[in-house]
Amino acid sequence: MTTKEKAVQAVQALPDDASLEDAMERLLLLAKIERGLQQADAGELIPHEKVKERMAKWLR
Repeated sequence: MTTKEKAVQAVQALPDDASLEDAMERLLLLAKIERGLQQADAGELIPHEKVKERMAKWLR
């Protein structure tokens, strides 16, 4: 599926009363997910222990 097709499908899945902001947020979320999957496929991952260390700073 092309990027354009994914974008159209995401917008069509929104409720009829969705705002332009809702559509933009959905597309941004999908873009970030796609980028994360590409990074994972490329081996650009952060080990779980490192994530826990980083999150500990936020959870104090």
